[in-house]
Amino acid sequence: MTTEQIKEQLKHVKYPGFSRDIVSFGLVRSAGFFDGTVKVSLALTTTDQKVPLQLKQEVEKALRALPAVKDVLVEISVAAPKAPVAPGGGATGNVAGNASAAPKSIRHAVAIASGKGGVGKSTFAVNLACALAQSLTAQGRPGRVGLMDCDIYGPSVPLMMGLQGRPMVEGEGQDAMLIPMERHGVKVMSMGFLVDDNTPVVWRGPMIMKTVQQFVQNVKWGELDVLLVDLPPGTGDAQLSLVQTLPLDGAVLVTTPQPAATNVARKGGLMFQKVNVPLLGVAENMSYFVDPAGNRHHVFGSGGGVAVAEKLGTSLLGQVPLIPEIRAGGDSGEPIVVSAPQSPAGAVFQSLATSLLSQLERSNRRM
Repeated sequence: MTTEQIKEQLKHVKYPGFSRDIVSFGLVRSAGFFDGTVKVSLALTTTDQKVPLQLKQEVEKALRALPAVKDVLVEISVAAPKAPVAPGGGATGNVAGNASAAPKSIRHAVAIASGKGGVGKSTFAVNLACALAQSLTAQGRPGRVGLMDCDIYGPSVPLMMGLQGRPMVEGEGQDAMLIPMERHGVKVMSMGFLVDDNTPVVWRGPMIMKTVQQFVQNVKWGELDVLLVDLPPGTGDAQLSLVQTLPLDGAVLVTTPQPAATNVARKGGLMFQKVNVPLLGVAENMSYFVDPAGNRHHVFGSGGGVAVAEKLGTSLLGQVPLIPEIRAGGDSGEPIVVSAPQSPAGAVFQSLATSLLSQLERSNRRM
């Protein structure tokens, strides 16, 4: 049995909390076979004491399934992750290495994530970005909010922000930098600017990882107080690439109230905790519908956002109502926080922006 055959079998072993296997993570340092015994050496970077034991069990199970294997020896070396200092002062680590150097011009970076699709995460991210831009402009700091759309397969941010066309390119060759497009006081970069509307993105993990890295390192963001990163649903390649590439000050989880969404959102929160990214809070989207008589109807149930926040040891940042105007604003490229800032929904996003800025400033002062 060859080393390559052993590694091929180990591709069935996923790193806990991720969709990628330990081979593609680069965790397998050596593998050999002699007289019916497989010997495998792994090198991990983690603070979670459960991970090495779990991986050892999974590796043994996978290799014992091979007919020629009589015994399995698994050696695991574990190192504590080094915590790189984020631009805003926060420290983060990750499971497969340290985040590479991010642009020093980005003061705070925050992931907007959800475990499940269909919870309105991109709509939330767009409105929050616009609300942050309004708040910072009022403080005399315009143009200091960025929105990075990392939903590679289904980028919807360009539509919601009312942006079309291709970004400008500055420089040539390896020094070339993309210039983000800008509207509503927010600088935006998205895969939606780079592919044709009729062309589906059919990519494997490494291509997604490379795109995320380029969006961080090869986009001329300029001086930003906050960069929001709209992640695709789940806990896969894009999420891992982000924590490896950009030191995050924290993550905001978006969920709807029903258990079908909150149960998956909790897993997304646990993923960020595994890679040492602080949870800034949970936002409950589509929380309730208000009829013409002023009565609230909890279409998707109630209390889910609070429950998942408590389980993750964080707080509920706010509840966004289910109203047609939010959807219409996304379709027209005029987010409700821009078109109707004094509306109840607009006020919720402005409150969320104020709360988020305060949290980031407090965490910065604690460092």
